[in-house]
Amino acid sequence: MDLTRTEVAVRRDRRGSAARFGLIALPVAFFAAFFAYPVAAIVARGLKVDGVWRFGRIGEVLAQSDVRHVLWFTTWQAFVSTALTLLIALPGAYVFARFDFRGKQVLRAVVTVPFVLPTVVVGTAFLALVGRGGLLDELWGVRLDTTVWAILLAHVFFNYAVVVRTVGGLWAQLDPRQEEAARMLGASPWKAWRQVTLPALGPAVAAAALMVFLFTFTSFGVVQILGGPTFSTLEVEIYRQTSEIFDLSTAAVLTLIQFVAVGAILALHAWTVRRRETALRLVDASVTARRPRGAGQWALLGGVLGTVVVLLLLPLAVLVQRSLDAPGFGYYRALTRADGGIFLVAPIEAIGNSLEYAVAATVIAVVIGGLAAVALTRRDAGRFVRGFDALLMLPLGVSAVTVGFGFLIALDEPPLDLRSSWILVPLAQALVGVPFVVRTMLPVLRAVDARLREAASVLGASPWRVWREVDLPMVRRALLIAAGFAFAVSLGEFGATVFIARPDNPTLPVAVARLLGRPGDLNYGQAMALSTILMVVCAVALLVLERLRTADRTGEF
Repeated sequence: MDLTRTEVAVRRDRRGSAARFGLIALPVAFFAAFFAYPVAAIVARGLKVDGVWRFGRIGEVLAQSDVRHVLWFTTWQAFVSTALTLLIALPGAYVFARFDFRGKQVLRAVVTVPFVLPTVVVGTAFLALVGRGGLLDELWGVRLDTTVWAILLAHVFFNYAVVVRTVGGLWAQLDPRQEEAARMLGASPWKAWRQVTLPALGPAVAAAALMVFLFTFTSFGVVQILGGPTFSTLEVEIYRQTSEIFDLSTAAVLTLIQFVAVGAILALHAWTVRRRETALRLVDASVTARRPRGAGQWALLGGVLGTVVVLLLLPLAVLVQRSLDAPGFGYYRALTRADGGIFLVAPIEAIGNSLEYAVAATVIAVVIGGLAAVALTRRDAGRFVRGFDALLMLPLGVSAVTVGFGFLIALDEPPLDLRSSWILVPLAQALVGVPFVVRTMLPVLRAVDARLREAASVLGASPWRVWREVDLPMVRRALLIAAGFAFAVSLGEFGATVFIARPDNPTLPVAVARLLGRPGDLNYGQAMALSTILMVVCAVALLVLERLRTADRTGEF
């Protein structure tokens, strides 16, 4: 009997090892081929001269005072932007998680729309609000462009949905009876929330803060338009050194600096989150949301709705108004004509291209990110697998300019000769989508009691069956949220896509940027019209996702 039990244990361990390897192998291969290799190729091109590495160039660049100023401003504004975003968006996460009110699904989709807008459009929208001749200038004579406040507010506008969806997704599934029990024992509402709910939300808050910090740390379009010559981030400086000064060696050094800084931040995040991981009691989100009660809750709902209107809807309304300046929808009609200049096809065809690319990128991101998230939550995960958690976030912290050039330089020879293939764009978009899939699914997967998986394994269930019957019912909602994030990110990705999208197959963000780069009211109006279409497409897609997610009530928690 002992021998039989030993054999069973050995076979189970071998099967678990094989499953663990299978889960992590594809994500590792994906990131090695489409992230590490292209980035390494572009860095080597900048630091290697006549076959000799010039590492001394790193010290030369860091010795420049203007570079040190860029490093300081990049770090400072990222910290402040992250803190301000959490302060403003956490009440929104609570409202969307715990309150049930009319129009909630539509409003949730609207909140996500700013996140998918190209950063150049976000910068332009805020310039129309706070710049010369903008709304604030006309009403009160106040101008905030070329100030840090315009940049910070634009970053909150852009990242509000990250906190609402990442934190709110887990908050909606936390059992409210735990906090109610603490209040019955005499704790005040603030103390019950601080000692019961906040520790449970810790991993989700940390994940949201990490994503916001990385996006603001690598901010490009917003800072370039609103910062003017006064403010510059590492991303803006890399772009300037690459495309304007043509100093590839300095750009490579700045990329390495950005890479090291992001790596250190991710390592710290992984260490702090692992120390707070606990198994949580999760419930169906449909039973936790209820109508607001009392004046305080209605005031909170009103405050969140007011924030959404002023901070999110007002800039979007400016874009819509600008797109309608021409009589008879003139800017929209102009989108149906090819001008033979910057576009080989009519700009309107960018809509279909973006949707096709986004769907393909979403599938890739969900598969790669889902496999990685499951592998990272296994108790028998090795040190390499746990370290891969931090590496998954690097695409958010590495310059999109570097990734785009890297694709052109590295993926042009067999066996990865993809420069003329349509799949190149979804691959670049999926690189940005995978981290969102992982960060959205990890808090929920790690909250699942490991004893449930162990019990299923002891009863003879295979790893696939354990995942299908134990994990999947609990994370189905998180999976849909992750898919929505990946789709939204793919629709709005610009930094890398602008270098690899073919002229006859532009995406919406690329088309908007090209139109904004040309002088003339017609080009500017067409850019606003395409931006409005992008908002509508995203809102419809996210609304459909909300309805599918709301209708999914079959899982048991």
